[in-house]
Amino acid sequence: MNAKRVIFNLPNTITLIRIAAVPFLFILLASPGEFWSLVLAIIFVAASITDLVDGYIARKYQLVTTMGKFLDPIADKLIVNTAMILMIPLGRIPAWIVAITIMRDLVVDGVRSISSSEGLFIQASRLGKKKTLAQIIAVTALLIHYPIFGVDAHLVGTIILYIAFVLTIYSGANYFIKFYRRVGK
Repeated sequence: MNAKRVIFNLPNTITLIRIAAVPFLFILLASPGEFWSLVLAIIFVAASITDLVDGYIARKYQLVTTMGKFLDPIADKLIVNTAMILMIPLGRIPAWIVAITIMRDLVVDGVRSISSSEGLFIQASRLGKKKTLAQIIAVTALLIHYPIFGVDAHLVGTIILYIAFVLTIYSGANYFIKFYRRVGK
């Protein structure tokens, strides 16, 4: 049996669990007091860690599938972007950053889709992975929002969010340049 045709394996199941965490964002951000903000941040971090776990298992046990390559970046963007969108009305994140981030994600997904239809596969770059890590750290701190251990979580999250935003723009441009160079040949 060809492993590329397998849809439900352990890494893909873990990715689906990450996607299943998204409704908890809606529920818990409905009453974002100090306690529920911390609980939500813990759930968000746990879901984010599954990204490392599913990728590690897929590579180590040669369980990389086409479905996994498709689902994994969607799961990442779904959980991060949903958290960011839900924090806009709470005043925890600027709407313009969320809008530009989502537009960048749509453009990158479009570029990757066009590339794949041309038989080219543009993998996630280290820069894109750094962007995702910075977003996860920023979103976690913004979800916590309240001071914790004497640290202003909101301020820390905002600073890291701006770093993530720069990486978002830069990595998006990098995808476009890679695409242009490959298609332009």
